[in-house]
Amino acid sequence: MAHAHHKTDSHTVDFQVDPVVLELGQRFVDAGHELSLVGGPVRDLFLGRNSPDLDFTTDATPDQTVALIRKWADNFWEIGRAFGTIGMRKDGFQIEITTYRAEAYDPESRKPVVAFGSSLTDDLLRRDFTINAMALKLPSMELVDPFGGVRDLHSYVLATPGAPEASFSDDPLRMMRAARFAAQLGVSVRDDVRDSMTRMAERISIISAERVRDELVKLICGAHPRTGVDLLVDTGLADFVLPEVSALRLESDEHHRHKDVYQHSLQVLEQAAELETDADGPVPGPDFVLRFAALMHDIGKPATRRFEPGGAVSFRHHDMVGAKLTTKRMKALRFDNDTTKAVARLVELHMRFYGYGDAGWTDSAVRRYVTDAGPLLERLHRLTRSDVTTRNQRKAERLAFAYDDLEARITALKEQESLEAVRPDLDGAQIMALLGLKPGPVVGRAYKFLLNERMENGPLPREEAEARLLDWWAGQPESAPAAVEPEESPDAVEPSPAKESK
Repeated sequence: MAHAHHKTDSHTVDFQVDPVVLELGQRFVDAGHELSLVGGPVRDLFLGRNSPDLDFTTDATPDQTVALIRKWADNFWEIGRAFGTIGMRKDGFQIEITTYRAEAYDPESRKPVVAFGSSLTDDLLRRDFTINAMALKLPSMELVDPFGGVRDLHSYVLATPGAPEASFSDDPLRMMRAARFAAQLGVSVRDDVRDSMTRMAERISIISAERVRDELVKLICGAHPRTGVDLLVDTGLADFVLPEVSALRLESDEHHRHKDVYQHSLQVLEQAAELETDADGPVPGPDFVLRFAALMHDIGKPATRRFEPGGAVSFRHHDMVGAKLTTKRMKALRFDNDTTKAVARLVELHMRFYGYGDAGWTDSAVRRYVTDAGPLLERLHRLTRSDVTTRNQRKAERLAFAYDDLEARITALKEQESLEAVRPDLDGAQIMALLGLKPGPVVGRAYKFLLNERMENGPLPREEAEARLLDWWAGQPESAPAAVEPEESPDAVEPSPAKESK
């Protein structure tokens, strides 16, 4: 590692950079060019973090860059050449070198219009935030910080190098990035940045759903997701990106003493994140599915809110409505099917536990809970526990005790039975052999009957399962003598199984 000391105000920073960085800088300087480490990797040096991805900026054109690194890099690629970027790998580092930019976005377009510049300061001016607009000149290790990035980093403030309006006009996605950095780094956003985000929120609509989604995932998985979501909602960005979350700010009025669903949801998000496990546990953090389900779990409430006689408020079926709204929003944000289904399923199941403490559940109900949750069970445990935000200590303790009890019941049943894949005691072939059936819907009904028996009673001996199936079969219309087909002659044509099983 190469070291360099940098003194700024009263802070001395001891930079440690890999020799590969200095070696690359020397190559460019020897050829008469400038090269600087820039952006995130420089910010990370101040935060004491090592970045495996290294971003550099230079006055060299892409052609000149390729000529300088062609023989030096382990391999390189030119996918970003139109944007002035050449990518490469060297000694395990992923490296991108971009020609100085004088970049402008067409206000009505989603795609950047790229113009190359000749000045490092101009290039830094066009970057998103001051903390990302610092450069380390190579190989001298001189810090270039014309916009006070070090100052803002020490003050934990997010500001833009130039006017925020100009930065957000260049790329409206930067408004989402502001919220994402607030969530990741715990920084506060300077007032002029917040005001511009509020005034320009609608401009986020021109950005592709995929780019918005990627920033949202990083925000939700940040160390302070509540801060990031709050910023999206306060500035009005959420009205375009996550309108269902903005809608959670239901009017609270004295008569109904209705608790704030929005603040509750943010607290559940925080509490769910705290229940994540380390890499060896069942829910390694940060877990987007758990966190996003925690944020979205009550979005069905505004549509289902009813004021009952006597001043009570009800939200019947808000779990089912919320699951549908979650699916719709995640599809609009172009999430993949598996992630969408997992989050929506957790939203749908989040109320299932309530009532366990009062009524107690049969073994059958516990089996159904486990089977319906499937691979999401560990996340559902955490979501349900997180959903308790009452200030009433006795109520909170009662719910926690009831859930402890349910988890103990699940563990005990799992030891007796294999609950992960509850199957009937007879399979399809055995059902057909016993009842003399061919593939078709009747076999499906028989299978469902046995699955229900298995849920209600746990595993049965084969003779018992067969006896129950025959009892059930005796009551089915298809088992009546008139419906029994005569035995077919040997030369009868066998019907196509494909048609029969439809």
